[in-house]
Amino acid sequence: MRRADRLMQIVQLLRDGDLHRAGDIAKATGASLRTIYRDMETLAASGVPIEGARGVGYRVTAAITLPPLNLTMTEVEALHLGLSAVSQSEDHDLAQAAQSLSAKIDAVMPEDRSRAPATTNFAIYPFADAARGFQHLPKIRQAIRARQKLQLTAGGKTRTVRPLQLDYWGRLWTCVVWCETTRAFDERRVDQIEELRILPGLFVDEAGKSLKDFNHLKSSR
Repeated sequence: MRRADRLMQIVQLLRDGDLHRAGDIAKATGASLRTIYRDMETLAASGVPIEGARGVGYRVTAAITLPPLNLTMTEVEALHLGLSAVSQSEDHDLAQAAQSLSAKIDAVMPEDRSRAPATTNFAIYPFADAARGFQHLPKIRQAIRARQKLQLTAGGKTRTVRPLQLDYWGRLWTCVVWCETTRAFDERRVDQIEELRILPGLFVDEAGKSLKDFNHLKSSR
């Protein structure tokens, strides 16, 4: 399993808010205990709000805050869209300022930010290309609000999905969808979407295909 895929799997395991022991995470991902400890440090350095310690366990907290501000998900999205755009500017001073601001934000993100990122890149490895997905966020949010289906292409495969919810994990965005093609729920990494199109047809909640059903399925695992 690629490291980025394993880290995404760990995030999905922790998203229920419960305390998970490192040994259980290692067993679920097929990785060694030492690897899991390193992965937890990487996720925390990437901005994922993780609390816990070796020998105790880990959990993801819900709050995303910048003292003294409490940011909504939409405000976080706007912040990262703006920083991403400016960081690609041909104006060297502006691009450098955007990267510097990103590093300063990292330094105050909860929970324990004592280890600031060693790089001024916009996103931290292994999600270094996460900014590529920001272009899709406005369309996804529009489709969720209007309850419109999406046609998306990722990994060379095109699928029709019902977008249900956007989630944020330390500058990595995921979208919970019901896939009409596979007839199953999926948590699609937005940065892996190659093409995205809003379809004209609307959808309504159906038994087994709603966000409530997805949350129930996750909590029962």
